[in-house]
Amino acid sequence: MAKINDYYQKKQLMEKLSAELEQLEQDQALKSELEFENKVRALMKEYNKAPKDVLQILGAIDPSIAGAKADSTAGTRAKRPLKTYKNPHTGEVVKTRGGNHKTLNEWRQKHGKEAVQGWQQD
Repeated sequence: MAKINDYYQKKQLMEKLSAELEQLEQDQALKSELEFENKVRALMKEYNKAPKDVLQILGAIDPSIAGAKADSTAGTRAKRPLKTYKNPHTGEVVKTRGGNHKTLNEWRQKHGKEAVQGWQQD
């Protein structure tokens, strides 16, 4: 019996959503927005542009659009400082923001962690 109750509840919900959808489709403001969206999509297709390209263009026209994107990333972590290491044996220079650099790891294995740390510049 639980399945039949579930069936009728979902059927009623679907009918309610269908009625709401019909009502939205009659809304003139929604029709206007959908028409605008379709025209924008057609224009993007005509000029072979992606939404990212359009946002970049709009950001150049109105900087507040680009600012809104920057605000959403305000919670991200700051970049690590760039560290420069110079191998005194070979003169090779490595610039990295992280400690897991392939060449640095090779140097650490060959010369020791403390020695490589001493090669840091800046």
